[in-house]
Amino acid sequence: MDYIFETKDLTYSYNSRQEKPSLDSVNVKIRKGARTAILGANGAGKSTLFYHFNGIFKPASGEVLYMGNPLDYSREALSVLRTDISVVVQNPDEQIFSATVEDDVAFGPMNAGLERSEVEKRIQESLFKVGMEEYRSRPTIQLSYGQRKRVALAGALATDPKVLILDEPTAGLDPQMSQEVIELVEQLCVAGTTVIISTHDVDLAYSWADEIHVLRGGHLIYSGEPEPFFDDHVGVASAGLVMPHTFSINSSVQRIRGNPAAPHPRTNSQILCKMLPGGSRTGKIRLVPVKDSIPEVPGGGVPRGVYGSRVRRLFREGGSEPDYHFNAIECCLMEAVNGRDSVLFVDDSMKDRVLEVIGAMDRFGKRIEVVL
Repeated sequence: MDYIFETKDLTYSYNSRQEKPSLDSVNVKIRKGARTAILGANGAGKSTLFYHFNGIFKPASGEVLYMGNPLDYSREALSVLRTDISVVVQNPDEQIFSATVEDDVAFGPMNAGLERSEVEKRIQESLFKVGMEEYRSRPTIQLSYGQRKRVALAGALATDPKVLILDEPTAGLDPQMSQEVIELVEQLCVAGTTVIISTHDVDLAYSWADEIHVLRGGHLIYSGEPEPFFDDHVGVASAGLVMPHTFSINSSVQRIRGNPAAPHPRTNSQILCKMLPGGSRTGKIRLVPVKDSIPEVPGGGVPRGVYGSRVRRLFREGGSEPDYHFNAIECCLMEAVNGRDSVLFVDDSMKDRVLEVIGAMDRFGKRIEVVL
């Protein structure tokens, strides 16, 4: 098994006066490339664990391994480590220090010694990905909370990290921006970045994560796929969490029907798929991979969605208005489950991932036809 992080009996206290350590003999393994969520109530130790991954904190006892090797806490080694690992904290005011948006995003690449032309490229790409390119010259003090949060994320992306750690990435964001962040995270995962998030949003964690790790009072109480943990009602409550919406509905419906709860749907389209009669008609999804331009698609009158930063940019530059700006895969799947056709324009690099998501509907009783 290829683990990017591993902790062995990791113990840490903020000061000697603490009655209980903030982390107590934590043994956690994070798989390289896995979509990973760290869950737990306030004070469970999530942020403390994150700060051990990039060497900000040093264990009182135990050790942290990165790519199979114990962390080296020398200044030179930590500098190299932090070019690989970017952490975006929950409060952007703890992360933004420069006077302008441009300077703040440039800090990481400049500190890594990159050529100015490469720094310029990374500033442009990172600000576009978070929808802040128009604010490049704006003083950071004039930004709203949500805008500052986007800038903090852009600064992390500009370093082109191998690992991106996001502490409560959607906290304080409007619903559209939250969907935009998760879409961006998904693109990073497909491109090979290992993404780890900490969140109180159990619906987000359940729908997105391959694996979850749950902390309670500084102890690791669960590691694995989400379904077994959320099936333990006592364990969920003791961790200060609640059931995800789709998990709870599925369990209730299947108890009423007397059917097994598995397979467990994680999205609204999956749960609707599972509940509808087996012979009901499904619509088609025309999938249009996009590289450099938006192709003409025959047959109008059906909803159109866009998925990916490149295709969104091309639609914007062309003055076109899709029906579904964000969460477009789910929106098109809902159309299909309800018997209606749709068109989904996607970045070419995301085609296989989108096909994988659509193909997963088979497990819930509906085969969605894809037209390429």
